[in-house]
Amino acid sequence: MITQNDLARLDGADVYGTDGDKIGSVGQIYLDTDTGDPEWVAVRTGLFGTKETFVPLQEARVSDDRITVAYDKATVKDAPRIDPDGNLSHTEENELYSYYKVGSTNTGSGRADYGTGTTGGHARQDEEQHRTRSTTGDDAMTRSEERLVADTRTEETGKARLRKYVVTEQQQVRVPVSREEVRLEREPITDANRGDAYAGAEITESEHEVTLRAERPVVETETVPVERVRLDKETVRDEETVSGEVRKEQIEFDGPDGRR
Repeated sequence: MITQNDLARLDGADVYGTDGDKIGSVGQIYLDTDTGDPEWVAVRTGLFGTKETFVPLQEARVSDDRITVAYDKATVKDAPRIDPDGNLSHTEENELYSYYKVGSTNTGSGRADYGTGTTGGHARQDEEQHRTRSTTGDDAMTRSEERLVADTRTEETGKARLRKYVVTEQQQVRVPVSREEVRLEREPITDANRGDAYAGAEITESEHEVTLRAERPVVETETVPVERVRLDKETVRDEETVSGEVRKEQIEFDGPDGRR
């Protein structure tokens, strides 16, 4: 809920819808003259911010330098066109209530008029006027207090990327190989080979040669796919503790005999 304490933050703030689209920027803030709380915002829209459209501040949120209202950009764009030239009339107010489907904050037969806010700190309600209004009217006094309203915003915390690069390493592979070796064989002369032994000249010089062969290992490379790698994200839920200062009103009783 947006209160008087937020008025200084609303001046010139950007206005966003529930769909995350920017609608425009704050032109004027209209206050409830009974409570002093912000009730309507006139949003500057159009190419040069020349148009202003009324949007309820009920269920609106303030974070950083923006206001997020409870309607999307298309809904605000089609809202009734009312000139932000002073207080809202009964007819204008009822037309806006009917369009946005929100209930009036008026009580009894009285009507809550809305005064235009100005820029900066001047948009705050005058404290003396607030005290006067609180002590007149009926015999009851309303005590109010602030409460912390926690919300979250999404921000970038880092980046992760996949990068592929080439490295060179040594590998060893055992390869079975074979080779030929020469072996000298001696065969005694028998009746079976005697004819071959006497076929040549009796005493001569001669040579006999054989070729030896051996296998040598050969290394080649081939490229094969080994795995697929991808980036994925998962959401991890956690809780954090936040703190802040809040104000509350206290009521003192002064009795006729001086007791408090």
